[in-house]
Amino acid sequence: MTDYTSVMDEALAEARLALDHDDVPVGAVLINEHGDVVASDHNRREQRGDATAHAEMLVLSAASREATDWRLEGHTLVVTVEPCPMCAMAAVWARVDRIVYAIPDLKAGGVWSLFNIPQDERLNHRCEVVTGVREVEAKKLLNDFFDARR
Repeated sequence: MTDYTSVMDEALAEARLALDHDDVPVGAVLINEHGDVVASDHNRREQRGDATAHAEMLVLSAASREATDWRLEGHTLVVTVEPCPMCAMAAVWARVDRIVYAIPDLKAGGVWSLFNIPQDERLNHRCEVVTGVREVEAKKLLNDFFDARR
């Protein structure tokens, strides 16, 4: 699978759900090697009062619980915003094959903007990285959220 447009649409729909509880609108979807959705969620830090309740962490945890295995080889993590270092490292630990994201996070990006965790050769696993899928829509969603708070 090389066209992640429809999966990113699902991630964007998840991101919009975060607005219902005043969380930063970030959505994530995990798909298997056949392109089937295994897990999807959105940021829930405000809702749960949990700094680790990022969309990516939630889908990786849900998929691991469902599979009863922490190894998620053959899976692709699709996210509306570049994962932070915590989430990027979790994807590496989970052995995810690929990380796809819409927009970079210049202040906290762990995939490319600040750190290149998923492709660091010192680690025992590396993830392919795809960027820019539905970039315009994801950027507008995030900008609208922060503009409303300024």
